[in-house]
Amino acid sequence: MEELENEIVEVLKSIYDPEIPVDIFELGLIYEVKLDKDFNVEIEMTLTSPNCPVAESMPREVEERVAAMPRIKSAKVNIVFDPPWDRDMMSEEAKLELGFL
Repeated sequence: MEELENEIVEVLKSIYDPEIPVDIFELGLIYEVKLDKDFNVEIEMTLTSPNCPVAESMPREVEERVAAMPRIKSAKVNIVFDPPWDRDMMSEEAKLELGFL
């Protein structure tokens, strides 16, 4: 299970915010990834802002990319805005890439 969870994270790291050259995982947009024993995945994520231009397409892309993984039965994304996203949620790697360090 842990190996599959790591593979899910790798898929998430291949999805980029179109306005920021950093993947959604390193940006801190992924709050939680839950994998149950039946291989259903539930992802809690946020967006950089409620008015994000990809508010509809990005969650759908995340669901489709994760659901397409071998062994995954289904994927569902829940968008949350609590806590609200801010720059402090980015990884050190993302901050470095964007010149915040």
